Amino acid sequence: MMGTTRRLAVYAYARPCDMRKSFDTLAALVTQGMGRDLLGGDVFLFVGRNRKRAKALFFDGTGLCLYAKRLEKGRFAAVWKRAQREAPVALTLPELTLFFEGGEVLGRQSLSPGAAEAVTVFARARAAG
Repeated sequence: MMGTTRRLAVYAYARPCDMRKSFDTLAALVTQGMGRDLLGGDVFLFVGRNRKRAKALFFDGTGLCLYAKRLEKGRFAAVWKRAQREAPVALTLPELTLFFEGGEVLGRQSLSPGAAEAVTVFARARAAG
């Protein structure tokens, strides 16, 4: 289970992904396509071309876990639009939660000048349909 008590890094794949892919092929995208360490405990997000399906892959210390969600109404945010070149898009855990709830990140604002990671997430609900 994905714990929220520790600090998690979240990386979204920079392009739409074939949602028929599962553990092994998504793991290959992480290591070869994103250049990241799959066993490091980070969460890796993949979104389908039509943005109706999304998957999160992570290693919980004992094995790979795959969380999948299909929206009945609406679409997930196109996270790859925030990508610079082919680099993975870095998200925070609150942004990942917002993403899976159907929201979209509009911007970030620092809460204090000294805290590099302290951010407020501005979001809007995605319209159903």
